[in-house]
Amino acid sequence: MNLIISTISQGFIWAIMAIGLFITFRILDFPDMTVEGSFPLGAVTAVILIQHGYSPELALLVAFIFGSLAGFATAFMYTKLHIPSLLAGILTMTALYSVNLRILGKANMSLTKSDNIFNRYGLDKLPVNFNGIILGIVIIAIITFLLIVFLNTEKGQAVIATGDNETMAASMGINTTMMKFIGIMVSNGIVALTGGLIAQQNGFADVNMGIGSIVIGLSAIIIGEVIYPDVSLSARLVTIAIGSIVYRLILMIVLLLGFNTNDLKLISAIILALCLALPTIRAQFFQAFRNGVKSK
Repeated sequence: MNLIISTISQGFIWAIMAIGLFITFRILDFPDMTVEGSFPLGAVTAVILIQHGYSPELALLVAFIFGSLAGFATAFMYTKLHIPSLLAGILTMTALYSVNLRILGKANMSLTKSDNIFNRYGLDKLPVNFNGIILGIVIIAIITFLLIVFLNTEKGQAVIATGDNETMAASMGINTTMMKFIGIMVSNGIVALTGGLIAQQNGFADVNMGIGSIVIGLSAIIIGEVIYPDVSLSARLVTIAIGSIVYRLILMIVLLLGFNTNDLKLISAIILALCLALPTIRAQFFQAFRNGVKSK
């Protein structure tokens, strides 16, 4: 039972990162590789600040700001220097590896003896791993609420329009460049915030902890879309959390079946590939079924 609770706790925390990724991946239709650099950026920023005596809350806020600056770098290269989106993200991600090493001073740092947000506000009095669930739900609720409010404003609708059809959005007088900056910066800010949370939950930060994070985020998004294919944009933000928990439960089951933990990245990639292919497989199955019925 403790394993299931721990898995659900991880699912809620990682869902925050998936929501950030959703902004670029689905709303802006922008394949952003920056997240694999901004995620550890948030982690190392939070850890180094906490180790220097700053509060965990301030550490998360600064992590968000630093992540937004990473998004700014990618958006600048993409919109102003006309570097292709994937390459712009990869360049920022690569540069952030050195930046993360500079901030941390070494490859990893422990937080074992330091304060963190998971043992504040009475969360330490809850049963094991319930603090992650409660904190995850609260942060997801706040971010989801703020995003829904923003996306229903004129600026938010402009961001959506830019992702849907940039040419048409520009013809309507929308500053599409500014909308890309807003979307990419907010996305990476949320991703870095998640990195700070994960570092506090795990008790350490590592400059390599962002490897494969984009696969985890995309898996949560795609699984949520497969389970709930036809929902509104607001509801979609909620289904991401469900997708994240389901993804974590699948990984848990795979490990319980005896697979090696070293294969987790491979398994994650396979799960994502299957989820991406599922709509096509399902459509082909129903088409074959209908053809079979007609032939009778």
